[in-house]
Amino acid sequence: MHRSAADAVSQIFITLARRDAPQWILEGDIKKCFDEIDHHWLKNSIPMEKSILNKWLRSGFVERRMLHPTIAGTPQGGIISPVLANLTLDGLDDVFNKHFGKKGTKKRKKYGVHMIRYADDFIVTGKSKEILETKVKRLVEDFLSQRGLSLSAGKTKITHIEQGFDFLGQTVLKYKTKLIIKPSEKSVNRLLKRIRYLIRKKNAETQEKVIDMLTPQIRGWANYHRGICARKAYKKVDHEIFKALWHWSKRRHPNKGLRWIKGKYFKVKESRKWCFAVLAKNKNIIEWKELFQATSVPIHRHKKIRAVANPYDKEWYAYFKERQSKNSSLCKNGKV
Repeated sequence: MHRSAADAVSQIFITLARRDAPQWILEGDIKKCFDEIDHHWLKNSIPMEKSILNKWLRSGFVERRMLHPTIAGTPQGGIISPVLANLTLDGLDDVFNKHFGKKGTKKRKKYGVHMIRYADDFIVTGKSKEILETKVKRLVEDFLSQRGLSLSAGKTKITHIEQGFDFLGQTVLKYKTKLIIKPSEKSVNRLLKRIRYLIRKKNAETQEKVIDMLTPQIRGWANYHRGICARKAYKKVDHEIFKALWHWSKRRHPNKGLRWIKGKYFKVKESRKWCFAVLAKNKNIIEWKELFQATSVPIHRHKKIRAVANPYDKEWYAYFKERQSKNSSLCKNGKV
């Protein structure tokens, strides 16, 4: 219900889609952000109940059934870690307002400086490479150093929008005058690597269990990217998964013919001739269970949460309730 990665990506589109939009991007990468956040700075600077903050910072993390204490930073992957990272980076907008003017002013438009961030991932736009190199980057470095953090020299870079950049698993680039946002190659390859690993690992499992194991992976990934130009990536994912399952099917029956293997594991459904499906029992009813396809997720443009909206302010309760209702409607209509 609250702000998500999709909101950050929507803000990128709003900022960079215009013809007169900034052309240069500082891709910020904080070196070991979750490991290096300064506890003393957090305790002295975050306006919240100190006893609760101390418990958060000292909660530690469990790995292989062993509790490890948190001496510095916050556990990567911890529920509270993105919140602490967000609180740590709060104030960077104020630094930019001070040096480049407030948003909407002529001075700010002259520099074209805009920041979009989500947890510890952020980018900063600029009218020129020089502005980002000599002004913005130095301000960011000074801001982070006060919090025990620093930019990663190897991963932080300045890129022209036509070259494109990756942000939150998606590639953003401008082709001529059109801004395109699509799933990044890294995101696609990471999913396929995971799927192939699971298929190889479960060589002896039943077809039903393989479907149950793969479907959440595919559905989750496809839903994450449903608000951008993902149709081509969806087709690639479905095709590569089909190839992996075809090899899996053949390995299980090395002495059977290809037609027999196809008939056992792949069914004809409507316009699809190769539907990976099996008859399965569901609440005493025998029905077809099929593998979820990424291409079954329709592209639906995400509507960004308004910048001033506050889910903890009573004046905005109706706004967030309406958004939640619309999202529920999308789910019922099969669009999510």
